Amino acid sequence: MERTTRLVILVKVDGTTATAAAVGFSDKLNEVPRALRLSMTYDQGREMVKHADITQKTGTAIYFADPHSPWQLGSNENTNGLLRQYLPKGTDLSVYSQEELDEIADSLDTRPRMPLEVYAEVLKKSVAGPSTFQ
Repeated sequence: MERTTRLVILVKVDGTTATAAAVGFSDKLNEVPRALRLSMTYDQGREMVKHADITQKTGTAIYFADPHSPWQLGSNENTNGLLRQYLPKGTDLSVYSQEELDEIADSLDTRPRMPLEVYAEVLKKSVAGPSTFQ
């Protein structure tokens, strides 16, 4: 999820290893313009053990929330709650294609809060905007 706009981006990870997560996250992050992927905050999950690989492949700095501190990831926790409407806890995610995950993200991104419009505006500013986005 992009913090300014609350845009949800989901990625299908091929496998259950930290390496698979690093490859999936890196590939998806590299689809986002560099100016909009400066940092990422994550929880203490095992899947992020290869966080340095993600940073190396994407230029995205990765920060971690303190253990047992969900308030440090408030937007993520809210988004996880919304995702549970589509993917209940315990759902086997391996059966979902990237296209199906994109549909779920699109459904969340076109809710009345309209993050796609805000994201488009931020994207436009980052491409043609001031040097503070570099």
